[in-house]
This record gives sequence, C-alpha cells and structure tokens, in this order.
Amino acid sequence: MLLALLLFRLPAGLAPGAAAETPSPAPAPTVTAGGEGPLFGAVLEWGEDSAAGFAERLGAVPAVFGHDITFPLQESEQVHIREFFRQSDAQGAHALLTVKPSRSLDQVSADDAAAFARAVDRLSTGFQGRLYIRFAPDMNTSWVPWGQQPEAYRKAFRAVAAAFASQDDAGTVMVWQPFLGRDYPFQRNRNAPGQGSEGFNLLDTSGDGRWDGADDPYSPYYPGDDAVEWSGLGAYHDDTGGASARNTLPAGNELAGMLTGHDGRGGYGDFYTDYVQGRGKPLMLQTAAFFSSTTGGPAEADIKLAWWDQVLGAASSERFGNIGAVVWDERTSTRDTGVAAIDWRLTGQPGLATAAGERLAGSALVTGPVTARGGLAGDDSGAAGKVIGGIGAWTTAGVLAAVVCFLWLLPRFLPRAAGWAYGDPSSRDSRVDFLRGLAIVFVVVNHVGMTSLFQLFTQEAVGFVSGAELFVLFSGFVLGMVFGPRVKDNFGDVVDHTTKRAGKLYATALTVLVGVFLISLVPAINADTLTSFVDQGTGAAGRGGAGRSYDLYAGMDSLLRFPVAPEVIPGILLLQFGPWQFNVMGLYVILLLASPLVLWALSRGKGVWVLAATTALYATGAIFRIRLLPSEFEDSFPLLVWQVLFIVGMVAGYHRHRIIAWLGAHSWVVVACTVLAACFAFLAWGNPYLANSFDVRVAILPDTAYRALYDSYFGRTYLGVGRLLNVLVLVVAAYALLTAYWKPVHRALGWFLVPLGRATLYVFIIHVVLIAVVANIPALQEGRVLFNTAAYAVILALLWVMVRTRFLFRIIPT
Repeated sequence: MLLALLLFRLPAGLAPGAAAETPSPAPAPTVTAGGEGPLFGAVLEWGEDSAAGFAERLGAVPAVFGHDITFPLQESEQVHIREFFRQSDAQGAHALLTVKPSRSLDQVSADDAAAFARAVDRLSTGFQGRLYIRFAPDMNTSWVPWGQQPEAYRKAFRAVAAAFASQDDAGTVMVWQPFLGRDYPFQRNRNAPGQGSEGFNLLDTSGDGRWDGADDPYSPYYPGDDAVEWSGLGAYHDDTGGASARNTLPAGNELAGMLTGHDGRGGYGDFYTDYVQGRGKPLMLQTAAFFSSTTGGPAEADIKLAWWDQVLGAASSERFGNIGAVVWDERTSTRDTGVAAIDWRLTGQPGLATAAGERLAGSALVTGPVTARGGLAGDDSGAAGKVIGGIGAWTTAGVLAAVVCFLWLLPRFLPRAAGWAYGDPSSRDSRVDFLRGLAIVFVVVNHVGMTSLFQLFTQEAVGFVSGAELFVLFSGFVLGMVFGPRVKDNFGDVVDHTTKRAGKLYATALTVLVGVFLISLVPAINADTLTSFVDQGTGAAGRGGAGRSYDLYAGMDSLLRFPVAPEVIPGILLLQFGPWQFNVMGLYVILLLASPLVLWALSRGKGVWVLAATTALYATGAIFRIRLLPSEFEDSFPLLVWQVLFIVGMVAGYHRHRIIAWLGAHSWVVVACTVLAACFAFLAWGNPYLANSFDVRVAILPDTAYRALYDSYFGRTYLGVGRLLNVLVLVVAAYALLTAYWKPVHRALGWFLVPLGRATLYVFIIHVVLIAVVANIPALQEGRVLFNTAAYAVILALLWVMVRTRFLFRIIPT
C-alpha cells in the first residue's frame, strides 16, 4: 500500500528506476529559510566540543547545529542524540540530523523507515526548533558505503521521507545532499552497479555505454521534487584530491564556480540552477576549507578567511538568493588518521575565530537564537554519561587519594603483604611484559573500534595515555635491556641483530600493506575500515558521527593497469599506503635502524648527551611540526616527536638496574610519581572528549577551559608536554606497584597479560585481520554495548589462545 502511495506521488518519469525529471527552465521565485533569510549553521566534532563552547569562541550563536546519526538508530547513540537536542535547544537553534545508513540501501524498508521516524520523534520531544533530516548525503561519491547506488538510494530516501511525512510533523524538512561533482565519478564504489545492469544505465546519463566524467553527477540520485524539500550540496575548498595533503589559497570565485559547475576544473553540471533555483528549493550548503598542520603552504587564517569571505559573499548575493543555510563543517581528523592531520575548524585558533565572527556579523547570514530557548535545558535524561561536579568531584579526588595512600602504607601495617613483592629470579622482567601486554590490549580494543565497556579502561582512563605511547616506550626499553649488555663488547653483533629485526618489520609492513590491498579487491569482503579513514567524533553527542572519508590506498589501483603510475612503486616502498591501524610499524623500522648508534653512545657513558639530543629533537618537532619522511606514519607518529619515547625507553632499559636501585634509595621520587599519576588520572576522568552514555566523569573545569588545556598540553599526535610527563610518571608508578603487589596482580591478570606482552608484534599483526573480520559481521556494527563487550572478550581470549599455542609463530614474526 505504501509503495503504491509513493508511486502515485511520483511525478511523471520518476517511477523507481527512471531518470530524474528535467528541471524547469524557468527560474522559480527566490525561496528563503522559512522567512528568516540564509541561516548560519555548524556541524561540530561533538566528542571535543559543545554548542555553547563554539558560540563562545565565534562570538555568535549558530541558527542550526548538525549531528550525525545512524540508520537504524543504535542503542548506544540515543542518549547522545537527546543531549544534542538539549544543547541545540539551549542555544535557540534548529537541528540538522545527518542520517548515515549502517545497512545496505536495498534493505531499507518502509517499516524500518517508520520505526526510525518514530524514534527520532521520541528523542526530539520538547525540542523547539525545526528539524532537518539529511538522509545518506554524498550518495554520488565512492567513499561512503551507500555511495553510487542510484536506484536503491532513491527508494530509500523516498521511504524515509514518506515516514516523516506520515507523522504530519510540519517542523521536519527533508534535505537531499550530493557531493560536489567536480571529480565525479571519483573512484568506483564497491557496491556500484555493474555494467549492463539497470542501475548502470541510470549512471550512464550520456548513453555512451561508459560511466565517466561525461555523465551527470547529480540527476541519477535525485529522489523527486515531492520527496525533497531542500537541496543540499557538499562543496569544500580542498585541493588534496583525497590523496596528498596540500594547503592552498582559494581561487577567485571558486565557490561560485562550484555552485554553477564551472570553477575552472571542467564543467560538471549547474547544481544551483538545476536543483535549487529551477526547482524552487532552498539550498543547504555544507562547506569548510582544508588545512593541514603537517604540510607547508599558506597560513591557516589566510586560507580559511579567504574561503569564509567567498561563503559569506555567496550567501549575501542576489545571484544565489535561494541559499537557505550555510553549514560549516567544524571538525578535525587529528588522531590515528593514517593521513595528514586535518583541521576544518573555523574557530580552532582565537584570532581566526574572532575575525570570522566579525565578518559573520556584517553578512546576510542569520545567527541565533531563532527559536525559544531552554525548553530542554533542565532535561538530563539524555546527558552523555553521569557528570559529577562540585563536592562530588572533590569527594572522588579524596577517595582516589585514600586509595593511593592505602596501597603505599599497607605493607607497613600488614607484614604478610611483604611476601607479595616481585621475586622472579629470571633475567626476563615479567613486570615489563605485563605492562606491554596491557598496552597491546589497549591498542587492540581501540583499533577494532566497537563501542563497549572496554573503552572505559582503554581510552585515557589511567591518565592522558593511550596504548600507543606505552607501546613505543616499552619497545625502546626492551631493546636497551636486551642489547645494552652486549653493545660494548660486541657492537657488530648488535648492529646485525637490530638491522635484521628492522628488515623483518619492514617486510612485515610491506606484506600487510599489499595484503590489505589484495583483500580489498575481493567483492565479498568489506575492507573499508582498513583502506580508508573517516574523521569522526569520539564522544559526547558524536560517538558515531563520521565526517569525510580519506582513501589510504588512493592511486594504488594503478598496479592493475599498464603502464603502472611511476609514483606507485616508490610509494609502496616508502610505506605511503597502508591501514592506519598498522602505520606505526614504519616508525619502528626507522628507530631500530638508528638504535645501534644510541646504544653505542650509552656504552661510552654519553647518556646525558643522548637525553639532551632526544629532547632537542622532540622540542623541534613539537614546535615546528617538521615532517622528515613522506611515509604515512609521519601523519600519526611524527618521527622527530615520537622518537623521544623510544629513546628514553632505551636509556631506561640500558640503565635499568641502576635506575631501580636509585629509586629504591629515593622512595620519595616514586611517591611523587604515584601522586602525579593519580592527579593526571583524576584530571583525565573529566575529559568531555571521551564521554560515553554509560560512564561517569568528574567535572572540575568548564568544558571550554578543559579543551584549551587539553589542546595545549595533552595533544596526542605531537605529544603535548603534559602527556609526555604523564607517560613517564605513570610507568614509574605502575612498575613500583607491580613490584610491591606482584603476586596478587599476577594471579588476577598476569597469567593473561604477560604472554601477550611477550608476543606484542604477533598480536599487533593478527589484530589487523581481526579488524577486517569484525567489520564484516553486521551484528557487531549495531552499537550494542554489552554484546560488543562480550565480543571483545572472545577476541582477546582468542589472541591469548593463539599466543599460548604458538599458532603460526613460524610464519608470523613475534
């Protein structure tokens, strides 16, 4: 019955499978955003930001806030959606929900759409503003799972539109938004219809039997005038082409050229005339300007303000009078990206934010508040986790202090506790293996990426420390501990062993790089989680929110064609491709090759000089952000910066016995490190960046102040000085506590962690396979916290069994 209704409402020529109707040549009257004029909006990285914080930095309140959600809704994100509505409502703003299907488009049924619409209606109860529904944007691209499937997309869009229309909700607006067609058809999506099929005929708008740049990038995906209320377009100033990072100034009238399809890069359809003005639809323009701190070129402010001027100019001009809203993409991808650290933010720097706010005030864009404010301000039903503030936060601090005191004083009052101390007579230090095992568990949990209770412990719960820092530090420590005693008398043997080890790691990195590429060619296997990176929020209202996607193997498909592009083979050899979850391997190769020189200097009593040199290199890399090599790992683990952990670890491993003896004689240093580690942990528990719906955090600082503190001292990519200090004091404190309480800790967890710690390379390699397996199990993508927690338990148990049985140890390096 619903299908018959949809067919009845379709205009002539727009039955499913037919091409989109030809737009009317006569321009329609100018359409504004409900009489308000063009609205200013922002899509935030909710895991690291808030509506109030953004408005404070810019000096203006957006009229629209955006948030990404999945279809069907996941259990774990519903609390974030409610929190998103609360924050938007408190600012008096409308809400934009970008709906990203987590299942195949051809599986979107009318019943699913109706259930989704009811869930959104329930979660938005009490919200005062207008609700924009942007279903499956960028559907004409290759980098989204729902991309380049025109027939299935149009049916799914219409089903969702009908579901919201059936609720008779005048406050809901359906937005259809393709991506700028400049480079269409991009690379072919794995789910795109094959040649000869009906879907392929839809894509071949020129009718020449080919699907290429001569075909229309928009019309095959248009769902129909009756289903689309607003037309949207994703148009960014981004000259990277998805492969290399380049900072460039916008060309004159670049944005106007994008809207009309003539920006000097070839004609690709006049979107504004055909789908906005010609159809009488308001335009929602989502935009931002590319800037990478890891590459040279023009300054960030110069690039973004130049683009901002073009955006404001277009929104204020009569030529583009149908612009209904401009939505700035205020997000970043600065974590383990596998590509350059990308910052799209308009307010990331105070001077830039001030200048942008001043220009906004003089433009035609409408800022907030545009609705009644505060209807949901007191609603905590959807808060992202439980926030403890005031006396509750300081009580938590007191309890933590009491626990620390108890752990240090217990052996003094309980003689029996003295028998719990570490007493392993073997030369191998099981305490180090325990901590390495803990680090690799953190890495596996965070890279597999399922929402679960494990994230409560692995995402900076012990301070501003992730598994990566511990992994690199202990790799250097073990190297110094193992080869230190041999370097003075047998330097050649040390060079031979470290060189062979580096060669083995390099061969492993190449094998994984090529292996993942070959796997991605198998139609039945979804390898997107390894071959691409999607910048996304990590908490608050953005747990599942995904932004733009970057192809980590861009251009490598030329291996399948002749002649092969000349840059591809060198790119492979320089590790410029590969899964981001594995790119740290390139860092290890370089550091291993340099390690004999460091060990030689240590054997000659030059430890102070080594520490001075590594500190100078760290400071140079952190301040000037120099990229030494073109390899992919430099984007996530800049060599000049991350070498400090490896070399400090090597120095500590080389002088391990002397350091332990000195700390034993100066116990106040260990106590100070423990207190500092506890303080860092307490401060990290207030991190709004990593908030979950099922956790509890303490709040002793406003979120905006916390963000400034975190960005200045605890950033991960360039190892903020606070993070570096946190890593060092945490290791000292953890090592001391393991020494004092080894027997009960080993009985509880050591049996599991120590074997993993002795085979970290093996586990690190295997975890790439597990990531691909998990990505191809639909049940694990639904965000069910307890189910995913159980799945993690199975994964970790499997890894432990594989290590204990030495499964494939003869083939896979350990």
